[in-house]
Amino acid sequence: MSRNTGKRCLLHTCCAPCASYVLEYLTPQYDCTLFFYNPNISTKLEYDKRLDELFRYNKDAGFNADIIDGGYDGNIFENAVIGLEDAPERGPRCDICFRLRLAKTAELASDFDLFATTLTVSPHKNTTQINTIGASFEKYLPSDFKKNNGYKRSIELSKQYNLYRQNFCGCRYSVNSCGQRPPVFSRGSLTCS
Repeated sequence: MSRNTGKRCLLHTCCAPCASYVLEYLTPQYDCTLFFYNPNISTKLEYDKRLDELFRYNKDAGFNADIIDGGYDGNIFENAVIGLEDAPERGPRCDICFRLRLAKTAELASDFDLFATTLTVSPHKNTTQINTIGASFEKYLPSDFKKNNGYKRSIELSKQYNLYRQNFCGCRYSVNSCGQRPPVFSRGSLTCS
């Protein structure tokens, strides 16, 4: 691992489990600030659970990184995907979702040396799709954090810190594609989208 360069990285963060390994990987190289911006999350309750868990993990793991809450407004995502309700996972609806989140992160990245996203740690997300969108913004750090056992390490850290792991990305369409309702808050579940 490289020594911390003193460069500042704004890290778009979708949830604590995905942030766990990515923070472990990036903080030796960069001073990271976490940006929790996820308008795709279908309910305020789920949004708050994920944000609270991020704060808890950040503190308990000793990172103590600054966290910026982008605020909850599910209408942003819902309005952006009108007409794509039946689109498959990893399709055009996901393109819009990734673009919304990365564009907002890029807006805030003007005071940072670069920005990245935890989204690429998940094997359920298309890394090429995410990095192609990210590359359209200045200062984007392309990544595939699931490589080199990154996803496996995120599972280990989730178990170690008893993190809430969800089995859907947060949007109501991903819940519907799994044929299930949003899960009740619980710690230690082994699946994450």
